[in-house]
Amino acid sequence: MLKGPAGPFPFDYFMFELVTKHKRFIQVAFVLLIVPPFAFFGLESYTRSMRGADEVARVEGIPVLQREFEEAKRAQLERLRAIYGRAADPAALETPEMRDALLDALVSQRLVTVAALEARLTLSDDGLREMILANPSFQRDGRFDVAVYRQLLRAQGMNEQAYEERLRHDVVVGQLMQAIAESAIASRAGAEQLVALESQRREVAVALVPAQPFMAQVKVDDARLKAYFDANGTQFAVPERVRAEYLLLSAEELGRQDPVTEDELKAAYEARAKQYGVEEQRRASHILVKSREQAEKLAAEARKTPARFAELAKQHSQDPGSAESGGDLGLFARGMMVKAFEDAVFRMKEGEIAGPVESEFGFHIIRLVAVQSGRSRSFEEVRKELGAELARQKGAKRFAEAAEAFGNLVYEQSDSLAPAAQRFKLAIRQSDWIARQPGRAAGPLDHPKVLAALFAQDAIQGRRNTDAIEVAPNVLVAARVAAHQPAAQRKFEEVRSEIEQRLLRQEAAKLAYGEGAAKLALLGKRADAGLKWSAPRAISVRDAQALPPEALRKVFAADAHKLPLHVGIEQGDQGYAIYRVQRVIPPEPRTETQKIADLAGAQRRAGSEQFDAWLASQRTRAKIEFNRANLERK
Repeated sequence: MLKGPAGPFPFDYFMFELVTKHKRFIQVAFVLLIVPPFAFFGLESYTRSMRGADEVARVEGIPVLQREFEEAKRAQLERLRAIYGRAADPAALETPEMRDALLDALVSQRLVTVAALEARLTLSDDGLREMILANPSFQRDGRFDVAVYRQLLRAQGMNEQAYEERLRHDVVVGQLMQAIAESAIASRAGAEQLVALESQRREVAVALVPAQPFMAQVKVDDARLKAYFDANGTQFAVPERVRAEYLLLSAEELGRQDPVTEDELKAAYEARAKQYGVEEQRRASHILVKSREQAEKLAAEARKTPARFAELAKQHSQDPGSAESGGDLGLFARGMMVKAFEDAVFRMKEGEIAGPVESEFGFHIIRLVAVQSGRSRSFEEVRKELGAELARQKGAKRFAEAAEAFGNLVYEQSDSLAPAAQRFKLAIRQSDWIARQPGRAAGPLDHPKVLAALFAQDAIQGRRNTDAIEVAPNVLVAARVAAHQPAAQRKFEEVRSEIEQRLLRQEAAKLAYGEGAAKLALLGKRADAGLKWSAPRAISVRDAQALPPEALRKVFAADAHKLPLHVGIEQGDQGYAIYRVQRVIPPEPRTETQKIADLAGAQRRAGSEQFDAWLASQRTRAKIEFNRANLERK
């Protein structure tokens, strides 16, 4: 978290400053966050009216292509993996509901594109060049580096032209979205009411009416099992699969083949000695107030009884980020605080109390807690990070020298990976069964270009090596099919028990729902329902503590004037959950700074709602066609 002299900056304040200073970049970020990623083919291609065989939808004559849909699905899977790790289930994206949601997002993106084209919004060549040159991701040592630029684009599967077309498109679309969002106006009273509800906590206990005990009471006959199989046979199909063997050529692997020596480490340390200096840092506590008169009184009291400084900070400081911790701001170096505050701190002696010191945040009473002198980090301290850096450099150099030869060798001797493995000292790795769809393979093979190459007829029938494919910066993969299994439909007898368990759980859940609804009715009459309640916990809209979204919505939508109150939620195969609200805990008073941030947040929400309303109106007027057959086609 960034720090100022008033403690940690609220995130909303930081974002406001960022938008103010870098408005053009935020327009792009805004679009990339809201509009799902898609395979970009240039504005010109959107306006072409020829109907393609791989369209899944068409919006005002602009196609949505199947490969864009697959890319959006892959991007969504990557987001799930970033959140849930290995627990992310690719099958969750294959449900009809999720596929419809992804397609709907792409249709919305097209509607915005159409409106941007009709509004004749543009980004000049000079403006495009300025954005690319100023992007820190494309810089080395603070200056634009064309090699870095091209390398990052290749890692994303794009060339310069494709990226620049996409960036130009994203900016003009961002201009339209920002204009629509900024036309919304949020009232202060409305913002305060919304924040009060979001900050309110409700003490909730839960009781579950489980479905499992009802399993013994339900039965399903063979006719129903067969009918379910006939209606849902595609759920039990085995997709086309391959086993593959592959080579991974990476800078990291090549770096391990040439370990960094002790002499190289020492030489690098001596050459970079100046980089390992640690500047002086100081630790201070402060009390922030708005008036000089109050600051002078508190300063006098703090000097009189220094041991009470933390207590005074908790009682009087108006910095919400540090008051609770007795005003402690932690260690900081020069350049991390506003000038007036910083100058005062670095003139003080350890244990001294100074102030009032005026800054743009108010008046500070400061206590210098500790001084950590500047020093140079020793060779042993930096050995590990320096070794890692040198290994990366050596690996990158060897990779640059080996990449072309590796690609040529796996192509020229396409009947085996062994020659390339022997020359570059690589192990031939084996995969498990993998399907054609991205998100179902493991490791480096889970890349659309690798999967497309493995499932090509030449790879399956001729058992030839794929090309060397870049799957990440400084990482190449070459693979070949070791075994192939065509798509097949599992027989009813193979999946009979699976279907039976599924239907039994559904029927047991229905009985649990009925039992739960009856108990909820008893509770509504203030009768004993014979439930076992969990320990109560205080939840809020901002801190749901693992409550399902529907349960959270019902808990806070319920009228809390008469307690306890109860709401019920169906929990799928688990049964029926009843939530009891026992107590309402009002929110803490908000400071003026917090109220300003609340209003900014309300303005963003109002802007989002305004954009949603605009998008809904566009949808009602637009000509939208869907091609479900192509959507389901693999």
